This record gives sequence, structure tokens and C-alpha cells, in this order.
Amino acid sequence: MVWQRPDGRQPYELRPISFDNGFTRFAPGSVLAKCGDTQVLCTVSVSEGVPKFLVGTGKGWLTSEYRMLPSATQQRQARELLKLSGRTQEIQRLIGRSLRAAIDFEALGERTLTVDADVLQADAGTRTTAITGGFVALANAVSHLLQQGILERSPLCGQVAAISVGLLQGEAYLDLNYIEDVAATVDFNVVMNQHLGIIELQGTAEEGSYSRTQLNQLLDFAEKGIEQLLIAQREAIADWDVLFSG
Repeated sequence: MVWQRPDGRQPYELRPISFDNGFTRFAPGSVLAKCGDTQVLCTVSVSEGVPKFLVGTGKGWLTSEYRMLPSATQQRQARELLKLSGRTQEIQRLIGRSLRAAIDFEALGERTLTVDADVLQADAGTRTTAITGGFVALANAVSHLLQQGILERSPLCGQVAAISVGLLQGEAYLDLNYIEDVAATVDFNVVMNQHLGIIELQGTAEEGSYSRTQLNQLLDFAEKGIEQLLIAQREAIADWDVLFSG
């Protein structure tokens, strides 16, 4: 029996993706990233100075924080205040690692970029939407720094996007929503750059195992999806040619 997608998409189709730039007033870079019913507010703040291990090196840093708002899911979730869950810590580290691949830290100088990803509404794919939207917010922040004369040249040296893929009834599917994510026997999050080079893979078999052939199919689907996301990012960034130095 073939899995029937709840929204009628083909197995290789993305959910509708959009980026609403300048969504907040005060952050140098901000975007509301929507992937189907998943909505993530991505903002980028800039501060002078770097962690101690980078002081005096002339290099900057990028870090990330991720939170899910209490009403982002059907049942209210308590706010994480003093102690973050393991899931939250893992996701924000993933976002930071992924977006650091897009930055030339010598060009940034001894400054810290903080990417905040706040999930307003969750229908699976929150971490991948945070990475994809986070890159657009990052580009907005770099544009702001250039316009203010704080940076002489763009530190952007690459492009980063992410997507989920999974196996449902033994077949590969791209960009899982919540119903599919729960039903999937294999679930992968894939992060790639503009050359479709792999930055990170997160994948596991929830039930049983999967074959090398199935893995290849999942990565093929991920590549096709990320190619579309890369195009959408470039279309959302007005001064792309000025910002991108890679």
C-alpha cells in the first residue's frame, strides 16, 4: 500500500515556502520563515566581542538559540526557563553549526552573531525551517552591517539550507509534515550548502533498519528539495550579488 500524503503532494514535493523579511523592527536581520504550516521567526543580533577562546584572533563567532512557543503545538508546552531540554539544546547547536558554514569569520572580525529561532507554529520541520530561514535573516543582518559601514566586505562565503526526508511504507518522501513525521519508520534531517555539499546528516530508523539503496534515494530527494530552497533564499535576498562573496 502506497502512503497517501494528507495534503496531496507528490513524494518529491516541498510544502509551500516563503520568507517575510524585516518581520521585526529592531533586529539587524529578521525573517518569518514559513514551510507549510510550520512558522519560525528567525532574527539575527550583532554584538561586539567574541568568546574567550577567540579573543585576539581577529575572528568572529556565530551562535544560536532555539525555542518553541507554548502555543506552537496543539497542546500548550511549558516554557523552558532555567533548564533547557536535551532536544532544545541539540537543535540550537545544529542551527549554529550549520550557519557557521556560511561565514568567513576573519571578514566578520571580533563580533558575535546570535541567531534566534522562535517557533510560532509547529507542523514538523522546525529545525530545518530554522536553518533555512536563519540563513536569510543572516544575509539581512550582513546587509545592515555593510550599509552602516561596520563591515567593509561581506563575510558570507556560502549558502545553507536544510530539509527533512523520511521513509513511509518503505518509500522516500520529502519535507515531512507532523502526521508523516510521526508515521515515518526512518527520519532524516539534511543540511547542505550551495554546491549540495553535505554539512550535516541527522537520521535514524525508528523501526527496524534501512538499506543503502533507500539512503541514496532519501539523499536524492533531499538534494532536489534543497535546490529549490536555495533558489527561494536567493529570490528573498534583494542584494544577493553584493552579499555573496563565495
